[in-house]
Amino acid sequence: MLENKEEIKHILENGGVIAYVTDTVWGLGCLPENEKAVQKIYEIKHREAQKPLILMSNEAYHLLEYVKQPLSKTASKLIKKYFPGALTLVLEKSSKTPDFVTSGMNTVGIRVPDNEVFREICDIAPGHVLATTSANLSHQPSAKTYEQALENMKDLADIVISDYGYFAKGLESTVAGIFDDEIKIFRQGAIKLEID
Repeated sequence: MLENKEEIKHILENGGVIAYVTDTVWGLGCLPENEKAVQKIYEIKHREAQKPLILMSNEAYHLLEYVKQPLSKTASKLIKKYFPGALTLVLEKSSKTPDFVTSGMNTVGIRVPDNEVFREICDIAPGHVLATTSANLSHQPSAKTYEQALENMKDLADIVISDYGYFAKGLESTVAGIFDDEIKIFRQGAIKLEID
């Protein structure tokens, strides 16, 4: 499906920033180990330095090395039940997660979007993980369509990748943290959390 795989891979490897569709809203991302690229995202969005990025991938296991092990029972249950999907889980990070991605916090948000185009992008991305946020300027509405993402990120992102008809649903993910096996909801989004 993705027509410009080599170009996308080249952009990421060279510290570039890409805009892409997910199952919720449009995202803006780069390789998590590249500090210059992460910095570029903050500059593009005029994002406050104390607001962390999250990590997204096409498979949960690519993200697990970025969070402290072993996972709590609650975290494991939520990952099994809601990944892939519109849940961002905030967990204690591992030493692999750079401080410049998490604004120096000791936690990191992880998510596996349920979108075919995003899955293919992660397949070709070195390491299969992107440091990401929404494709809009801070305090502006999130982009819900290719046209909006293009308008928001024109001359800012290195590429805005077509959605190939796999549209974003337009509602942000639910953000939940797990601390001492207790769930704390930071943002109520597309899914209502239920623990069996």
